[in-house]
Amino acid sequence: MYPHGSRTSTPDAIGRELGRRLEAGYEVIYHDWSDRDVIRPESGDVLLGHPHPHPNTVFRNSLRQNGWRRRIMMAPFNHGDLRQIAFEDPIIPSCDLILAITGPYWFRTVKESRCSHWRPKMIHLDLAIDRGDFPPVKTSFAAPGERRVVYIGHSGSFKNTSHLSEIAALVPDAEFAWMGTGARPIPGLTALGQIDFASQSGKDLVSQFDFLLTVGNADANPTTILEAMAWGLIPICTPTSGYDGIPSIPNVPVDDAAAAAAVVRGLLFVNEPDLLAMQSANWRLLHDHYNWDRFAAQVAEAIESTESPHLGPESLKRRVMFTFYDITSPYGRLGRVASKFRRRYQTLRTLNRTSAERQFQKPSE
Repeated sequence: MYPHGSRTSTPDAIGRELGRRLEAGYEVIYHDWSDRDVIRPESGDVLLGHPHPHPNTVFRNSLRQNGWRRRIMMAPFNHGDLRQIAFEDPIIPSCDLILAITGPYWFRTVKESRCSHWRPKMIHLDLAIDRGDFPPVKTSFAAPGERRVVYIGHSGSFKNTSHLSEIAALVPDAEFAWMGTGARPIPGLTALGQIDFASQSGKDLVSQFDFLLTVGNADANPTTILEAMAWGLIPICTPTSGYDGIPSIPNVPVDDAAAAAAVVRGLLFVNEPDLLAMQSANWRLLHDHYNWDRFAAQVAEAIESTESPHLGPESLKRRVMFTFYDITSPYGRLGRVASKFRRRYQTLRTLNRTSAERQFQKPSE
């Protein structure tokens, strides 16, 4: 149960690339995570996939059925914003393992987080890309003082784009641009809109930049970091974008714009051989680790495993907290009710506007 369309971007790439590799050893039946049906297992069947926030969806419906050989949840994870994951807390006790698609920062700090009771069931699953979909476009870097920075993504709250604006304001001599769309603007960044990175014009545009900067405060592990590495750009990110402790992926603090700007400013003037060395190191990381064969091998190992650890202790206070975040999050029950109300309100406004326009429309002569 995972999106598995033809797009090269995640989440479709995850379901598609994993499914292709699992087909070499298993019969694989695909479902989208938002499907509303119920799967009733036959002997030896394994349930693998991403639960949807809505309770009446295929993973959650099927999880309750008896007869599964293994029940494995696979989903992005960060513990910085419980609104993203609180709905999973009552699901996890029924799962044998949790494959947490996340960066090293989030997994390393699980034990000190409000999700520490999940940790016994969790396996760290680093994301991957197909380098053929993101070929190198950056063979040399601009001269010091002429280098450019790009952010790729949306402007949702956990992307922390106000921090991007603060950093850009403190580095006024450099150009900062934004490829993507969102409900809110990102002041200080040149908006380039949605870009088709499969097109030659999209690749040519990417090649004009030297660095990708992403500063999420509760971002599991954005694929744009790996995509930038493949293109040859140097990614810069907050640890709370998932990646930290990797020399060729420089970190900036999530809560100190002046310190973050100092890191960016230093990279804008670093010697080109140092940038080329970082670029080469990133390409080795993609080749050796951030690839779909490694990703699928980890999943297959979980499928063949017999491990089903008990969860850690969860206090009543924590259980209540997860319930609160589940109910009040944009993905939770109140969020769904609010979303339904907004849709109906917009539909009603549109109908009223159309009716008024017809009422005052002059008859044709």
